[in-house]
Amino acid sequence: MENAPAVPAPPANNKHHYRFHAPHVHLSPVFGNDWFALKAEGFARFFGTPVFLVAQTVVVGVWIALNTAGVFHFDIYPFILLNLAFSLQAAYAAPLILLAQTRQADRDKAHADADAQHREALANASEQRQTLAAAQTTTLLELVHRNTELTEVTRALSERIQSLTEEVHRHVTAKG
Repeated sequence: MENAPAVPAPPANNKHHYRFHAPHVHLSPVFGNDWFALKAEGFARFFGTPVFLVAQTVVVGVWIALNTAGVFHFDIYPFILLNLAFSLQAAYAAPLILLAQTRQADRDKAHADADAQHREALANASEQRQTLAAAQTTTLLELVHRNTELTEVTRALSERIQSLTEEVHRHVTAKG
């Protein structure tokens, strides 16, 4: 893919906005990325702009006005040459517009695939976090249970020490 656009390397912190689109850079659009492809797509996109529509209207108006007024006589009414020019324009415009739409559809598909992979990665990361949280909750519950058991053992031993201390105290005070 010598004509493929270069994708900038993601920054070290891996927060690059287009990092999920990088796997789709290899996709070759219908026209390719050569000079003709880019010019043809630009031309096809220009057909739908207000500048084109206004310019075409002005050219057609001047054409008709000059030929009707008799300034030029190369295309008199019914303006056969003008109709031929419109037919020629339509013959080239329609395929160019369709090819531009196909290129855009390819780009949209690549972006949709990258977005789907991103959503899947987010879902997997969320599932891993939930699994980790559940495991940590289980561990914490086990630790709380062991802590409760140790507290009960400590309480029982403290009571036993207290009763033995009282018994030793009674023996010592009874003999003395």
